Amino acid sequence: MLKTLSLAVLSLALVPALSVASDAGTLKKGEKLYKSACIACHSTGAANAPKLGNKQAWAPLIARGMDEMVSVATKGKGAMPARGGTKADDESLRAAVEYMVSRVQ
Repeated sequence: MLKTLSLAVLSLALVPALSVASDAGTLKKGEKLYKSACIACHSTGAANAPKLGNKQAWAPLIARGMDEMVSVATKGKGAMPARGGTKADDESLRAAVEYMVSRVQ
């Protein structure tokens, strides 16, 4: 009984660790796309792109929610072309947005 209970408790304790590992993988994927495409505008603020790390610029976007930010990345807005001018899939685009948001939290 004690051995079974210990395994159950250990399993439950690992669930958050697995979630964090998955999030780290997503952020790494997002960072890769950011560095290959998004950096051109989001590092300089070109065409009013919110600069990476600028909490004030990102706050109103974050307030609209992740789905809205991903929609903008997918469809484009202003000078930003759809998908940031890349052929990135939806998962990669979301990861890039999550990466940029993580840099202001």
